Amino acid sequence: MKGELGMSVDLGIDLGTASVLVYVKGKGVILKEPSVVAYDRDTNAIKAIGEEARLMLGRTPGNIVAVRPLRQGVISDYTVTEKMIKYFVQKTLGKRTFKKPRISICVPSGVTEVERKAVEEATYAAGAREVHLIEEPVAAAIGAGIDISKPCGNMIVDIGGGTSDIAVISLGGTVVNTSLKIAGDDFDEAIVRYMRKKHNLLIGERTAEDIKIKIGTTYPMIEDETLEVRGRNLVTGLPKTVTVTSTETEEALRETTGQIVEAVISVLERTPPELSADILDRGIMLTGGGSMLRGMEELIEEKTGINTMTADDPMKVVAIGTGEYVEFMGDRKGI
Repeated sequence: MKGELGMSVDLGIDLGTASVLVYVKGKGVILKEPSVVAYDRDTNAIKAIGEEARLMLGRTPGNIVAVRPLRQGVISDYTVTEKMIKYFVQKTLGKRTFKKPRISICVPSGVTEVERKAVEEATYAAGAREVHLIEEPVAAAIGAGIDISKPCGNMIVDIGGGTSDIAVISLGGTVVNTSLKIAGDDFDEAIVRYMRKKHNLLIGERTAEDIKIKIGTTYPMIEDETLEVRGRNLVTGLPKTVTVTSTETEEALRETTGQIVEAVISVLERTPPELSADILDRGIMLTGGGSMLRGMEELIEEKTGINTMTADDPMKVVAIGTGEYVEFMGDRKGI
C-alpha cells in the first residue's frame, strides 16, 4: 500500500454538459454523475453535486439553485465548474494519494482559445499536476477502439448533451470537423415545446428527458409505443395527464435531428476524396449519449447512404478515449 500512496494516478475526464465521467488508468470508467451543482444563493455554499443535485432540478426553494455549470460544452460558471471537477477528482481518488494526478480532459472541437484556457485553469485549480486537452471526436474514436494512428479515414458523430461533434479523423488528428451546439438537451427542449403546442401541457426538463429515453425515436417505428405524461395544463393551470406516442416524438424531434444530419452531410461534402472512399468502406460511427436515441442510425444511413453504427456503450466512449489518450501520451514519452 505504501507504494500506492506515492504513485501518481492518471485520470481521463469527460467533462460533459449533461454528465461527467471519470476514467482511471487500469480501472476503466469508475464514476459517472450528472454535471449539476446545487448551491445556496445567499451564502454561496454548495449543497450538493452530481446525482443528488440533479434530483433537485426544478424542485428547489428560492434560495437554493440547481445549475449546470457547463452550457453547450463550454464553461458558463467558472468557480462552480472548478469546485465540481475538484469534487469528482477527490471522489475518484479518495484520500489515498498525495501526488497530484495527471489529467486529460476533453473539449468540443469548436472551442475557442479562451474556452480551452478556462477548462485548463479550472482543472489545474482542482488539483491537477499536468493537464492535457483532447478534442472530443478524437477521444471518441480512441474509446470506440479505432486505431487513429493509421492514414485511414474514420468518421465520428459524437452527440453529447450540449454539443454534437462531427469529424473525419486520420493519422491521429481531425481532417474535417464541425461542432454543433445542438444535442441531447435540445432534444428535450423540442419535446417540451411540442407538448406545449400540441397538448397545452407544460412539462419540465426531467419529464421531457423521460419521454425521450422511454419512447423517443427519430425514425418511424413499426409499432407505436405510448407513455402517460403528467404536467400542468396551460389552460386551466391544473395538473393533467396526457398519453403521448412515439410517432409524436418523431414529429417533435424532426427539426433538431434534421440539423445534425445536415451537419453530417456538410462534413462529408468537405472530406477529401481518398478519405470519402474509406468512410464508405468503414461506415459512420455514432458515439455519445445522444446517439442512444432510437432511429438515429437509420436516419443518418437513409440520408447519407453510408452504413451507420453505434459504438458499444456510447456514453462511456469519450471518457475511455480520454483516459487511454493519457496512456498513449505516456507510452510515447516513455513514462
